[in-house]
Amino acid sequence: MDRPKFRLSKLSGDLIFKTVVGLFAFGIIVLAFLLFRELFIASSLSRNAFGAGFLTTSTWDPVKEVFGALPFIFGTLVSSLLALLIAVPLSLGIAIFLSELAPEKLRTPLSFIIELLAAVPSVIIGLWGIFILAPFIRDYLAPPLSTYLGFLPLFQGPMYGPSMLTGGVILAIMVIPITSSVSKEVIMTVPIQQREAALALGATGWETTRIAVIPYARSGIFGAVILGFGRAVGETMAVTMVIGNSPHISASLFSPSYTMASVIANEFLETAASKLYISSLIEVGFLLLVVSVIINIAARILVWKLLKVERGAA
Repeated sequence: MDRPKFRLSKLSGDLIFKTVVGLFAFGIIVLAFLLFRELFIASSLSRNAFGAGFLTTSTWDPVKEVFGALPFIFGTLVSSLLALLIAVPLSLGIAIFLSELAPEKLRTPLSFIIELLAAVPSVIIGLWGIFILAPFIRDYLAPPLSTYLGFLPLFQGPMYGPSMLTGGVILAIMVIPITSSVSKEVIMTVPIQQREAALALGATGWETTRIAVIPYARSGIFGAVILGFGRAVGETMAVTMVIGNSPHISASLFSPSYTMASVIANEFLETAASKLYISSLIEVGFLLLVVSVIINIAARILVWKLLKVERGAA
């Protein structure tokens, strides 16, 4: 075989491969740009009609065609943060148990079950939430919360089942599999020398995990939490079925609420009749996309800062 021809053929193959995969990567950027562009253009009627007041108005009246997205922004952020408040400690505990404490025979099946939960369709979890979770919270969880913590605005008012609290719990259940699975994988990548060094200095098993493993893996764990937060912000069907779908802002977790994803799923095809109504729903979708992007950008910046601090300490 002629070596110059072979070398030329190899260089041509490399060039073709780089070009093809580069086009694939560039295609993602183009798709993201088109998505932003189309949502921005389609929501122009609503933006021109309401301006910045769309973000600060609590009225959502399709009859009078007065629309404000504040209740949906409030419901999305509060339910997602409530889900994180519940899910993060549980997810971190599951991840530590599976990576540090569980025997191999138990670790593999438990990890498989947790990952399997992440694949359960959200509508199935929503049905379980309607018939099992909501009545349980209404009958067994809400009464003691109201009795002992009723002096707080968070636990005041009647509880009928579908509520912000139920929505937050159902989101936590959906966030736990992804957060715990990613955290487990991150913790398992911590070098064994970290553990051996702590044990050699006389640390117990718990102290080793606390002072040697968790700090080393904290940037990855934080990334897992942000992935869970993104899942909670964008979740639609499960939270729609249990949060109550009421466009009102209330300080009580017992009150029904609404999220940006829920209002789009409920009203876009069923009740949206006028062009302004449809444009307002599209603007809600645009806001949801913007919020998701801001969350991911902020998370990326924080992860970079954590990594920078860790490298500096090293």
